[in-house]
Amino acid sequence: MWHLVCGDVAAVGVTQVLGEDAAKGVRVLRDDLAVGPLVDVEQPPCSARAGFWLDVWPIAVTPRPDFGPDLSADASWLAGLARQDQAVTVWHGDSCSEQLLLARVAAALVQSELPLWEVSCGTGDSSVRMRRAVGMIEPAALGAYHLPKRVEAGRKAQLAAQWRAAMAANADIRRWRDGEFHGDDHRAVDAILLAACTPEWQPLPRVMAEVMAGNDGFFATDFFSFWRARELAARGRIELGGTAGQHGYGGLSVRLG
Repeated sequence: MWHLVCGDVAAVGVTQVLGEDAAKGVRVLRDDLAVGPLVDVEQPPCSARAGFWLDVWPIAVTPRPDFGPDLSADASWLAGLARQDQAVTVWHGDSCSEQLLLARVAAALVQSELPLWEVSCGTGDSSVRMRRAVGMIEPAALGAYHLPKRVEAGRKAQLAAQWRAAMAANADIRRWRDGEFHGDDHRAVDAILLAACTPEWQPLPRVMAEVMAGNDGFFATDFFSFWRARELAARGRIELGGTAGQHGYGGLSVRLG
């Protein structure tokens, strides 16, 4: 059986739960589907999506990944999923990316009799205070969530429709709330960042932390938050100063422009 997870941290816990033999079926999909264009996510070479991630990636952080091959490999693998004979389990929590992965896999299998299972590890609430992603659970505790549930035909079709709608909408950001995906643009994220800035210099990571802790419905990562800071600086809304350090943003300061 395939066990699909979002990100390497989640994979560590799932691998520990499954044991050595079953863990051979763990496949990690690293694309954060909650942000960026989805218009060509299923169409290798996925140029628009790869270009987005290159923009997000800090210039100071090397080596710069070549996102196209990995995105294309995921798209091709998922396209062929229905033609193989292994059942599929998607592990997910309240991360929008995890929920989008579940919907994406459902779309790949919607015309197939191949069994699709889900392991739900979340709270069902994607607000900052309540949400829980698979990778947030200690590996030793994750086994208690290993209660696979078959995704029946009706739910599979509903999830597939949600995935197709998310691709068609092609929003800047997708938030997961009450079992639905809601498209958004960058203004709400930028507003949090700007509200955390002052006329005086302060460490950029402190401001980024406000963005990362203030977004319901999806997890704003450090690189995504740093990218929004660079975009606002390019428009003259804020100023960035200092010398890029760890992760490309350590050592930087920010103030209102």
